[in-house]
Amino acid sequence: MSIKITGNASPQEAQAYVDYLQEKYSRKLDSLDVQIDGDYADLNYTFSHVPFERIRRITGYLVGTMDNWNDAKAAEEADRVKHSLGSCSCSAEDMEQLS
Repeated sequence: MSIKITGNASPQEAQAYVDYLQEKYSRKLDSLDVQIDGDYADLNYTFSHVPFERIRRITGYLVGTMDNWNDAKAAEEADRVKHSLGSCSCSAEDMEQLS
């Protein structure tokens, strides 16, 4: 993490800003720029990247990846019917019967 201090601020004061921001947002700081102007402190900061894994529903299960699936479950996924919102080739009469 990089800390840049502009103005009259001690390293202890800068560390207090770091602790405050990390506790408030429950995230680790990547950089902090503290600009002191009299009684005011302007804090410009960025947080470290938080990795995440995409979760989706496949065959009734919430999964990130299928790496740990056995052969039967992988075959079930391969055989499933994938639905889409493609164009309908129904006539106007067909649509009236559906409603």
